[in-house]
Amino acid sequence: MVCRVRWQQRGRQGEQRYLYRWGGEDYAEKQYLSLGYANRHGLIAGATGTGKTVTLQILAEGFSAAGVPVILSDVKGDLSGLAVSGDPGGKLHQPFTERNARIGFDTFDYDRFPVTFWDLFGQQGHPVRTTVAEMGPLLLSRLLELSEAQEGILNIAFRLADEQGMPLLDLKDLQALLVWVGQSRADLSLRYGNISVQSVGAIQRRLLVLENQGGADFFGEPALDLADLMRFDAEGRGMINILAADRLMHSPRLYATFLLWLLSELFESLPEVGDPEKPKLVFFFDEAHLLFDDAPKALVDKVEQVARLIRSKGVGVYFVTQNPADVPEDVLGQLGNRVQHALRAFTARDRRALRLAAETYRDNPRFDTEQAILQVGVGEAVTSMLQKKGVPGVVERTLIRPPSSQLGPITGAQRRAVIDGSGLGGKYDLRIDRESAYEILARRAAEAAIAAEEAEAAEEAKDMKQREFTAARRYSADRVGRSTSRSIRSNSRGDTVTEALGKALVRELSGTTGKRIVRGVLGGLFRSR
Repeated sequence: MVCRVRWQQRGRQGEQRYLYRWGGEDYAEKQYLSLGYANRHGLIAGATGTGKTVTLQILAEGFSAAGVPVILSDVKGDLSGLAVSGDPGGKLHQPFTERNARIGFDTFDYDRFPVTFWDLFGQQGHPVRTTVAEMGPLLLSRLLELSEAQEGILNIAFRLADEQGMPLLDLKDLQALLVWVGQSRADLSLRYGNISVQSVGAIQRRLLVLENQGGADFFGEPALDLADLMRFDAEGRGMINILAADRLMHSPRLYATFLLWLLSELFESLPEVGDPEKPKLVFFFDEAHLLFDDAPKALVDKVEQVARLIRSKGVGVYFVTQNPADVPEDVLGQLGNRVQHALRAFTARDRRALRLAAETYRDNPRFDTEQAILQVGVGEAVTSMLQKKGVPGVVERTLIRPPSSQLGPITGAQRRAVIDGSGLGGKYDLRIDRESAYEILARRAAEAAIAAEEAEAAEEAKDMKQREFTAARRYSADRVGRSTSRSIRSNSRGDTVTEALGKALVRELSGTTGKRIVRGVLGGLFRSR
């Protein structure tokens, strides 16, 4: 960042004047954002229309020219002009020339910068994807606005996916896993605690809403490789990665969660580098209030932790928002480099926010900081940059230099040409759907259904054999009985009267009555003897 500081108050007579006169106004030395302290994070704040986007654009140009890759989100589409050189014959050329003359910026020249366009929906850039597993239950709960009980069930689902080797890649994987958790809740509750069908159903409904908002495009493979965000062009300039966020802003939870996920992934994957001569990567978080609006304390604590520790990985994080009050105080305290554009104080709340914003700067005895924040015009700002040993510099009023690239959006044809020339289309444009939790659970269900059908068929076959065996025994017994009856009847018809009486006597004697008669006769004989 190269800019001049304009003083609003002339020095007293007799003071040593280290200013120089240009165009009838007094200016101090140039204000730079030191690369050695650029990983100490920063803040770009100001009301709508005060020049935040242009400040972000020239910072991105400066980092890229110094060989530092940049990640930023393009909410309005204006930042796409970084890919195209400014027009010396355009209507803005004369105002730019006058501004450069006023601030003594003699090295200004129009130029374009290496740009890669990304888009979560794959329409205005290469698709950006991550897996459900990489997102994790904490950020996903934030994205879905889950209650504590629902977040607990989501944590159980992630734990089961890890234990049973079921990769969670896209939304249908998570939806299938939740169905299985609901069906197995009786067994799982004994180990993990109560799992209610109502909570599982609530999570499924939130996933459906996310899917309707385009979340299904975000989760899947191939997942984003962070190395592709840290590339350089042939001249050694850092790649400027622009995320198309105009449509994404209609899903603010998805937007904020994605950027926080990206920041967390950088923190977890990059090695420690201490205090490098220049950052390895600079991350601009536009519309930062979307990250903190109604955010639970656990999430704010995570942002603070990442902001505190990620600078040792060589990553600088710059929050861009309308009011510094949008950023929690604990996070705001980590932002050493600050560019404050004008704030408007129409209400009592606005005046309190203005006063708090002014109190965060190191006072300059030459002017009142609060009044300066009210008075700076478009293209001006109140700045404070880190100096030697990381000490905050005195607040100054600053004129921002013009950008070298095009101010404003590029055409659709120009965007398409940049996308086609990036060399990343073959890697990300085609979606991959490999075996994951959905396919594993579907196969298990199919195998269980086949096993159940086979068991049922075996049981039916067994029952059929048993019925046939029982029926066969009954049929055989009936046949034997009928045969015996017929033989008796036929023999009875063929015997004489004497034979018939003899057979009847034998049957009678073999019965109970006959046994009694025999026992009586024999007993009498033995007693008489």
